[in-house]
Amino acid sequence: MASIRVTDEPAFVLHSIPYKETSLILDVFTRQHGRMALIAKGAKRPHSTLRPVLQRFQPLLVSWSGKSELRTLTKSEWVGGMPSLVGDALLCGFYLNELLVKFLAREDEYEKLYDRYAEAINALSALEESKGLEEILRPFELSLLQETGYAAALDRCVETNEAPVHDGQYVYQPEKGVRPVQVDDPGHWPVLTGKSLLAIAVGDFSDPVTLAESKQLMRFLLGLHLQDQVLTTRQILIDLKKI
Repeated sequence: MASIRVTDEPAFVLHSIPYKETSLILDVFTRQHGRMALIAKGAKRPHSTLRPVLQRFQPLLVSWSGKSELRTLTKSEWVGGMPSLVGDALLCGFYLNELLVKFLAREDEYEKLYDRYAEAINALSALEESKGLEEILRPFELSLLQETGYAAALDRCVETNEAPVHDGQYVYQPEKGVRPVQVDDPGHWPVLTGKSLLAIAVGDFSDPVTLAESKQLMRFLLGLHLQDQVLTTRQILIDLKKI
């Protein structure tokens, strides 16, 4: 396999782990190449030019080369213009990163999802209080599920291909999609109104009822893929709310 060289690719650092004495292995989300594993040689050295740049939740331009699954980071430049995340917004940022790591295979292109992630991080950085977090998380979760193929159409019933009726009651049947509620449906399937389903399908979470029902739906759909995997950051948020 020939060595590949990529320059000035938009990216965010999702996760990093120490490698040997002075280096880091980075899990980065790039716009055109998806998740990449990069080794940042010497990044842990006190005077490394990479050390202050390789921060989570900051837009970067990265360059790398190599032909193995683990490529070598050759340059990283901070794009700037985004305040640091703090408080609940920081935990939500870690939650988004954890979802990307668990859902995305390496080196699959997800340009639309990358743009949605950048929008979500930018919105989180602009929040001055915890109110509004749900309105940021739900569109990202929906985009993640749609782009990775884990969400069927929400604006069409699977059995009739007709749009849900506003005041109708519907469930999302695993591996099939949306259909009207039936008396023998499992109790853990989320029930939504047709109005909420149509709003979610177009990314409109402004109605409080839609927002509440969308949370149930997103948790259900994410859980179908994650199965027994625990989202650490979600559990931390739940525990903090209890406190």
